[in-house]
Amino acid sequence: MITLLNTSSLFTTFGVDTFDCLEGAINSMAPSMVEYHLADLSSYNEEFYLNKRNVEKSISIGEYSLYYDYDKNICLEIEMNETEEETGSLW
Repeated sequence: MITLLNTSSLFTTFGVDTFDCLEGAINSMAPSMVEYHLADLSSYNEEFYLNKRNVEKSISIGEYSLYYDYDKNICLEIEMNETEEETGSLW
């Protein structure tokens, strides 16, 4: 699932001004805190189509990937396990 993030909310959450500074801020935090913040930021957004050929820079953190494209959009991709995607049936 890929969502378009609000750039100012993302930068404020991690205390940075640019995408280039974001990786340093992420590396200085505990991985669980980074994942918590990214999951929280993505929960308010709808799915978005990202053409990965337009990606200028990217950061990968476990099952999360941040993409910065040439249009200055920042997208978050969350890789889901097959067990998370499947919903069980009661019948």
